[in-house]
Amino acid sequence: MPQNAAEKTREDPMATITSTPTAGPNRTRNRLILGAVAGAVVAALAAGGAYWWQDRDELSQASAEDCRLAQRIVTEAAGIAAGPVPEAEKWWKETGDERRATMEDGYLGAKISRYEGWALETAKKSAETPSAKDVKSLQEEARGHCVDSGVTLTLPPLGS
Repeated sequence: MPQNAAEKTREDPMATITSTPTAGPNRTRNRLILGAVAGAVVAALAAGGAYWWQDRDELSQASAEDCRLAQRIVTEAAGIAAGPVPEAEKWWKETGDERRATMEDGYLGAKISRYEGWALETAKKSAETPSAKDVKSLQEEARGHCVDSGVTLTLPPLGS
């Protein structure tokens, strides 16, 4: 009598094995899948990095509403700069409050705030009045925030 399966198989060549043989892992297929996944991850990281690199130096883009408010403020500022100081101070405070409460783009708001301050200093006949070159430079900086809005900001010169 056979004691184990090997002896049984030798004795009875017709004996069948009841379990199905399993193939080893398909290493080539697994490597291809892992390579494709790794390639997709690398491509996604590269695309994200390229987007960040391109976008990092771009100016914030203000809404058309913010840009229209900015234009209204600078237009008023040019008139206020030539007026009496008490009126200019009242306007400066009220306009600053309105700008801070309604303007969403803080970077554009900072540029307009500088112009508001210059208008007040011009009304006070201060030595801090900006040159035409300063105003033109500020205008270019502020315009950069309104490129996508369709509004072109124009900052009138103040003082000298």
